[in-house]
Amino acid sequence: MDQVMATRSVGSSSILSARSAFGGRMGTLDELRPSKLVVKLYQEKNRSKRVRASPVVTVANRLSPSETSVLPVSPEDAPKAAEMVQQLENIQKLGEVSAGVWSKPNVRRKTKIVCTIGPSTNTKEMIWKLAETGMNVARLNMSHGDHASHQKVIDLVKEYNAQNSENVIAIMLDTKGPEVRSGDLPQPIYLQSGQEFTFTIKRGVGNESCVSVNYDDFVNDVDAGDMLLVDGGMMSLLVKSKTEDSVKCEVVDGGELKSRRHLNVRGKSATLPSITDKDWDDIKFGVDNKIDYYAVSFVKDAKVVHELKDYLQKSGADIHVIVKIESADSIPNLYSILSASDGAMVARGDLGAELPIEEVPLLQEEIIRICRSMGKAVIVATNMLESMIVHPTPTRAEVSDIAIAVREGSDAVMLSGETAHGKYPLKAVKVMHTVALRTEATIVGGEKPTNLGQAFKNHTSEMFAYHATIMSNTLGTSIVVFTRSGFMAILLSHYRPCGTIFAFTDQERVRQRLALYQGICPIYLQFSEDAEKTFTEALSYLQKQGMVKEGEQVALVQSGRKPIWRSQSTHNIQIRKV
Repeated sequence: MDQVMATRSVGSSSILSARSAFGGRMGTLDELRPSKLVVKLYQEKNRSKRVRASPVVTVANRLSPSETSVLPVSPEDAPKAAEMVQQLENIQKLGEVSAGVWSKPNVRRKTKIVCTIGPSTNTKEMIWKLAETGMNVARLNMSHGDHASHQKVIDLVKEYNAQNSENVIAIMLDTKGPEVRSGDLPQPIYLQSGQEFTFTIKRGVGNESCVSVNYDDFVNDVDAGDMLLVDGGMMSLLVKSKTEDSVKCEVVDGGELKSRRHLNVRGKSATLPSITDKDWDDIKFGVDNKIDYYAVSFVKDAKVVHELKDYLQKSGADIHVIVKIESADSIPNLYSILSASDGAMVARGDLGAELPIEEVPLLQEEIIRICRSMGKAVIVATNMLESMIVHPTPTRAEVSDIAIAVREGSDAVMLSGETAHGKYPLKAVKVMHTVALRTEATIVGGEKPTNLGQAFKNHTSEMFAYHATIMSNTLGTSIVVFTRSGFMAILLSHYRPCGTIFAFTDQERVRQRLALYQGICPIYLQFSEDAEKTFTEALSYLQKQGMVKEGEQVALVQSGRKPIWRSQSTHNIQIRKV
C-alpha cells in the first residue's frame, strides 16, 4: 500500500510545496525535474560574478525585484531535487482525490474531524456530503435546538452508517452545562465604549440599556471591578456596582450584542453544578438513542465524571465520556479529571475567557501531552476556522493552528459554527482535511513514547502494542487488529504507528466509537469460530477495497484484555503477506 512519506521541507522547497498544495502559480513539475533544475541553476551561476567558480548547485534567493543573489549549497544536496519533485507530486494529489478518509489508500488522513451539525448541515444531503468530505464525528450541541431536531440528525447519521460499510460516523452529544447567557433581545443592539449597560436576573427584560441573565446567582458571583466578557471576549464590560437583582457595568470594548450570548467573568467560574437538570434530560436522550460520546461541559472535578459514569453503568449504556476543559476551576484538578474520563476536549473559547489568553496554547500542549501519556482521546476545539463562517478561505493563522494541533498529537480537531451555521461548511471540512493531511506527511513516526517505562508495567498488551508499532514502522506495514471492546485498537493508536490501524470488530457500537481515534480505520466484520478463516476474510476485504495490495505485508496483532482465538496468557504479532 502506498504511504504518504514523512518529509522535512526547508527553504525554497517548503515554499514550492505550499504553493502547489493551495493552487498558487508555479512552474510545472516537468520544469522542476532534477536535470532541468540543475541546468537552470548553473546558468544562473554563470551569469553572476559574485559566485565562486566551484561546481556547486545554487538556490536563488530573491532580494529585490531588480537584484538576485545566489546561495551556494553542498554538492551532495543535488540528489534532493528528485525528492522534492516526488514530494510535489504527492502534494498535488491532494487536490485531485476525493477527501473521503478511506477512499484513497495512498493518501489517508489520520487526524479525525469533528463537525457540529446545525441549520447549515442538518439535512440528509449535507450529512452525506460532510461524511464524504472528511467528517468522522457528528457533534450535537445541546445548547441549541431541541430533542426533535437532534433526533433527526441522529437518525440520518445512523442511516448513513447502515448504508456505508467502508466509512463510519460517530455521534457526540455535547451538554449545555452551567452556561451563563444573556436573554432574548427583540433585535441586536450596539454597545459603545463608555456607555452604561445593566444585566439583571429578572426574566423577560431586553432593551437598549438592560438585558436578562439566565443565572439566578449571577449577582452573587460578580463583584465591582470584575471584567465581564461576552462571547469569550468579543465584547467586555467592567462591573461598576450591583443591587439585589442587577449588575451595572461600563462598556470597555463595544460591539453588537445579540440574543443568548455567552457570559464569563475573567478569572472566575460560576458556582453552578457541572451537570444541570437540562443536561440530565439530554443525557437520558443520548442513552435512549445509543450515542457514542458525551462531551461534558465545564467539568471542575473528577466527582462529576464518576457520577455520570455510575449513571451510565446503571442504565446499561456503553457511552464514553469526554470532559471539556474550559473553566479555571478544572486546571488544579486536571490529572484526576483526565484519569476518570475517556478523553478530553480543549475548549479554548471559555478557557481563554476565564484564564489569561496567553496561557491557552501552553495548556493545550499540556492537556494533549497528558492525554497521550494516559492513552486518552483528545480533541482541540474552538475558533479553528472561525473566519470560514463567512469567508470561503481561512486565514493563514487558522491554517497554522490546525497544523500545530496535529503536530502536538491531537486525535481530532473540531469545527463548531463553521459547519453548524456557516456559509461554507464543506469548504471548511476540506481545508481541515487538507491541512491535517499535509502536516501528517511531515511527521516522523516511531518516536519512543514518554511513558514507556510505566506502560510496560500496566498490561502485557501495552508492550505488544509498542513493539507492534516498532515492527510496523520498521517494515513499513499497516497494522491489522481484531477487537470486541476497542481496547487494543485504541492502545495501538496511542503509540501513533506510521501505517493505518485496520481495526476489525463484530460490534457495531465499537466500530462507531473507534471513528474518533487517530489513525484507526474501523471496519465491521462477522467473526468466525475459525481464526484463520477470519484473518483471510479480513485481508481479502482490505484488498478488495484497495486499502492494501496483493503481495503487501501487514502486521497482525493478537493481544488485548479479552482474548479472541487465543488463551488469556498468549499474545502474538504476525507478519502476513496479502
